[in-house]
Amino acid sequence: MKTDMLNSLEQRGLMDRVLVLHYHEIWLKGGNRNFFVSRLAAAVKHSLAEFPIESFRHVSERLLLTPEDDTTIPAMLERLRRIFGLAYIAPARKISPDLSELAPAACELMAEKDPQTFAVRAKIADPAFGMNSMALERELGREILTHLRGLGKNVQVNLNDPQTTCWVEVIPGAALLYADRVEGAGGLPAATGGRLVALLSGGFDSAVAAYKVMRRGAHVTFVHFFGTPSPSRNSSKPVAIEILRTLTPYQFSSRLYLVPFDTVQRKIVASVHERFRVLLYRRMMARIGREIVRIERALGIVTGDSISQVASQTLHNIAAVDRVLDLPVYRPLAGDDKHDIMRVAREIGTYEISCEPFEDCCPRFMPKSPAIFSSPEELDRAEEALDVESLVTEGLAGASALDFKFERGEVSVREALPRRFQKLLEWRKGTSGTLATEPRASARS
Repeated sequence: MKTDMLNSLEQRGLMDRVLVLHYHEIWLKGGNRNFFVSRLAAAVKHSLAEFPIESFRHVSERLLLTPEDDTTIPAMLERLRRIFGLAYIAPARKISPDLSELAPAACELMAEKDPQTFAVRAKIADPAFGMNSMALERELGREILTHLRGLGKNVQVNLNDPQTTCWVEVIPGAALLYADRVEGAGGLPAATGGRLVALLSGGFDSAVAAYKVMRRGAHVTFVHFFGTPSPSRNSSKPVAIEILRTLTPYQFSSRLYLVPFDTVQRKIVASVHERFRVLLYRRMMARIGREIVRIERALGIVTGDSISQVASQTLHNIAAVDRVLDLPVYRPLAGDDKHDIMRVAREIGTYEISCEPFEDCCPRFMPKSPAIFSSPEELDRAEEALDVESLVTEGLAGASALDFKFERGEVSVREALPRRFQKLLEWRKGTSGTLATEPRASARS
């Protein structure tokens, strides 16, 4: 509850509620900083489109947002903490930097928090302010300690590990005062780093891998391969769609390609030794993903591989699968274990979704003893029994696509197979179902 002094300050117009939005990594961008700040500001506006905002401006290397209605602050904080590029968000009181008003406000703020130990941390972003940060911290710390002990509180200063910190930021014409802040998503603003295509299984790993590259500014398009589920299991498609509903608010728009994989798998099973099945599934998925990279004008593929987590993810097998690709493959989870991955999945909201029972296409027809040290040459020889390009075309021919859009707190979905996809498919089919201008003999194509 507000104290009488704080009420009085606000009634006199000497204190406003503002949200202080701090970025961190953008500081390192030098001459490109304005581009990243402008994209961050645009993301904030988009995310808070339905909230009434009195003002929003960039002041001394921070964004200041003043809501029209203080009651909307909790909902705003929940939305803002998902915006890539923000290090933290602080609900602050904006007050005169004059010590005669700043010190009493700091005292009352800390009286509200009622800490056993505290510290003051100050940042000075106004060259005209008459103190440096250490002097201001000492002055306010002394005032707060005297005030709290005068109220009968057994309180101490602890600069190393305080229970509560009183943060003060002095900007031209004002001071920002707060004792709480919400950690942001960090990273770089959405869609500032080019496009990538993520192979999305529906499990924990691939969703977390996609999130990690999104956090680095990549805009991700997703590809999900599915099969017909057995009577005792559910389809993986609803799981993939729900994951996209969860991840899309981080980058505001997404596209999901749904590719049926039954026929491709059955032809591999019928023609190839069982120990290579999963690796050839993965090669075919990689090739189909490569075509979607071209359609989306992306710069590479993202997978959820964690080195040696399963047989297909040994270093030998990863290298043997990748040999058929002529574009970068990003594996942000390469060094993570399952505990690391599931922790992030819980944080971003995909954990419960991936826990739902569904049938993934890769474990189908699983061999008793899969190859763990395959070579590119072994997989090339195994693929000689397959019409590789025809299988790629067949997989693409059955694909559909969904576009996801996050606006005003809601995610909408619509079917949207781009015209570029249809044109590529027509070109691939040619006259016989394979690329008319590209020989099929090499498995490296």
